Amino acid sequence: MLNKFPLWKNLMVIVILAVAAVYALPNLYGEDYAIQVSPTRTAVVDMTTLGEVEDVLAEQNIVPKSVTLEDQQLLVRVNSDREQLQARDAILRALGTDYIVALNLAPATPEWLQSLGASPMKLGLDLRGGVHFLMEVDMGEAMRKIQDQMRDTVRTDLREERIRYRSVNRMGNDVVITARSAEDFEAALDFIDGRYQGFEIIEDETDLSLTLRMTEDKIKETQDYAISQNVTILRNRVNELGVAEPVVQRQGAERIVVQLPGVQDTARAKEILGATATLEFRMVDQENSLRDAELGRVPFGSELYPNRNGGNILLKEDVILTGDHIVNANSGMDENNRPQVSITLDGAGGDKMSIATRDNIGKPMATLFIEFKATGERDQNGKIVFERRAEVINVATIQGRFGSSFRITGIDSMQEAQNLSLLLRAGALIAPIQIVEERTVGPSLGQENIDMGMQAIIWGFILVLVFMVAYYRKFGLVANTALAANLILIVGVMSMIPGATLTLPGMAGIVLTVGMAVDANVLIFERIREELRNGRSPQQAIHHGYDSALSTIADANITTLIAAVILFAVGTGPVKGFAVTLAIGILTSMFTAIIGTRAVINAIWGGKRIDKLSV
Repeated sequence: MLNKFPLWKNLMVIVILAVAAVYALPNLYGEDYAIQVSPTRTAVVDMTTLGEVEDVLAEQNIVPKSVTLEDQQLLVRVNSDREQLQARDAILRALGTDYIVALNLAPATPEWLQSLGASPMKLGLDLRGGVHFLMEVDMGEAMRKIQDQMRDTVRTDLREERIRYRSVNRMGNDVVITARSAEDFEAALDFIDGRYQGFEIIEDETDLSLTLRMTEDKIKETQDYAISQNVTILRNRVNELGVAEPVVQRQGAERIVVQLPGVQDTARAKEILGATATLEFRMVDQENSLRDAELGRVPFGSELYPNRNGGNILLKEDVILTGDHIVNANSGMDENNRPQVSITLDGAGGDKMSIATRDNIGKPMATLFIEFKATGERDQNGKIVFERRAEVINVATIQGRFGSSFRITGIDSMQEAQNLSLLLRAGALIAPIQIVEERTVGPSLGQENIDMGMQAIIWGFILVLVFMVAYYRKFGLVANTALAANLILIVGVMSMIPGATLTLPGMAGIVLTVGMAVDANVLIFERIREELRNGRSPQQAIHHGYDSALSTIADANITTLIAAVILFAVGTGPVKGFAVTLAIGILTSMFTAIIGTRAVINAIWGGKRIDKLSV
């Protein structure tokens, strides 16, 4: 029988549309202004914390929509952005720096939809706004780190050249070399002269010392490098977080702006972006007394650090390897079901680790975990003061020579292992940063422009609907139903894709696909009219109209889909947003225009004796 779909095809269309409608529904409920409270490694969020937060809100005369505790995180929903900022500041003062208190926009999706995994589509900064961080870089620490690297480089170079020295130390922004003899002094001067670009040499023959001092140009170059590297690493961290179309850019001499659209877990974003964690691998000092070091008599060339498992450990000052050589890191569990991080080094790092382990088989090597925390104070120049915190998280005896792949243990929890592996993959910041300003930002295009754009889309859509009904009558109504279903499908699919973000160019892609969906129906309906003019019966006209139009529709849509894929592959930012919605729209419009409308037409006119079609 002509024009009758089997039951499974009708059920398929109904199920697909029903699933899309369910996942599109959360977009109707909007979002609440919220404050998210998460613990650092040294704290916990529990019912006591919830009670403290409720007391703080009561003191501020803020009546929250809700305060919920889930998965070691507290989410406070409030009624306005003013209350959001007021509550954030009050909670931060009450809880202190052991907690991460972040602004958020929490979806107001009902629990029954959340239980199905449904969530609203993420909107870009140009449509909805997002979270804005202004970060300040600690340039003093950046200079210290560069000079420490320079000190270690000079020591290594002098050893390789067999030039004897009493000491190579960093003093401020200088590296001071003290030779053992006049001959060594002259040899060191000849070797160093012209070797290190951007450093001037100050000689002191009386003390047999050479001072390597940075030139002003080198200092500026180093500071610019620190900012640019931090920007790059922050971008890597944002990518690891899965944020679509972020903004990470330099502002002024020492600050970086980060804007994150559509972020659901702003507390984790704040923790990861501001974290300065890195690793150093050092040999344990077994030649000197740990007890003497604990009494204040730390031997030259060694440093005393606390052990995470209790007590202290004396380590050699020389660093075997830093986190800068780590190219990949993954968290997991070891054979004893304890958290671990598997690390892969670059070529240079693998060579350094290979040499160090070859020469120290049977000796203990420590993994030193270093992070910087803002004290909340500022120095006389108004710069934020950071406190350097370092602890040994792992000590292992070197059993054999190993190179670019190994693992570290001694980590407290799986969450910490995941965060540490993320930071190591993205890279350690050249210098610590502190978030000095945090706020939610409005749409970058302005709400008025967005409202006007939406009105244009709505009126354009209405005019298309009116034209289709006026020109194709009852078949036009079927096409309009397919257009509405197409929009639901697009929104549903966009909501189901975790990293998808809708921007204004993306909305343009949706409008374009709506027009293409109409084109497909126009082609089909005109072919049906043509078949009727050629004397075919209504049932035959419907059948041949769909069959003959199929190849033309497929050709047009496939070529456009190829263009969308190329745009996504080579484009960035808004271009990718346009390409994603265009590609999704092409696929959904083909489904609704070819299968969807035919299912409806078959249900109404299929398999019946009819003399005339309203097309």
